[in-house]
Amino acid sequence: MAAYSLFLFVLIAFVIIILSNSIRILREYERGVVFRLGRLIAVKGPGIIFLIPIVDSIVKISLRTVVMDVPPQDIITRDNVSIKVNAVVYFRVVLPDKAVVEVENFLFATSQLSQTTLRSILGQSSLDELLSERDKINSELQKIIDTHTEPWGIKISNVEVKQIDLPVEMQRAMARQAEAERERRAKVIHAEGEFQASQKLAQAAEVIEKHPTALQLRFLQTLTEVASEKNSTTIFPVPIDLIAPFIEAYKKKK
Repeated sequence: MAAYSLFLFVLIAFVIIILSNSIRILREYERGVVFRLGRLIAVKGPGIIFLIPIVDSIVKISLRTVVMDVPPQDIITRDNVSIKVNAVVYFRVVLPDKAVVEVENFLFATSQLSQTTLRSILGQSSLDELLSERDKINSELQKIIDTHTEPWGIKISNVEVKQIDLPVEMQRAMARQAEAERERRAKVIHAEGEFQASQKLAQAAEVIEKHPTALQLRFLQTLTEVASEKNSTTIFPVPIDLIAPFIEAYKKKK
């Protein structure tokens, strides 16, 4: 009786072990690549999966988007500027069987491919292009990396150049360039203002030439504006035209 109980206990334990090794539960975002005696037979999941113990093996693959940070890379641009650039890559597995069979470690392979592509593409661009055409460069990086990872069953959804570190000397040179550009714009705006003012003054001179009385009115208006400041003494000449009638009358009396 004792031997029978022991045999029954061992049998139950063996069955539990077999069932635990033959049943897998995969989440909604997981897929299982099943191998039977080393040969790929199917991609299963999500839910409950039954395997043949010892004969079958399974590799779990997540279908969620992976955010991979590309380490900073030392790059020499086309115009011979040494910079340090890092980026971030967004990708996901779309064909789990290829991600397992076609490449040994798809995460490591994608990381290395992203680093080499980043150095290659940015090395063909000038510094001004890197700073002003970021969207174009991101699109080109995404296209190239996606082309190389497609045989692995991986889809690159987005690539973003995250940060560009410039040498201190280059930052100072760019600051001087920006300051010189602002000064140039200020001088151009000032010159345009002088040119427009000269045109208006020329038009005013033509009006005054046609109507000499306008000059006297302008003179009186200027006196009114100056007189509003009571903290100063103003000395101004009296126009001859104002006293000319009195001078003529005095000459006639003589």
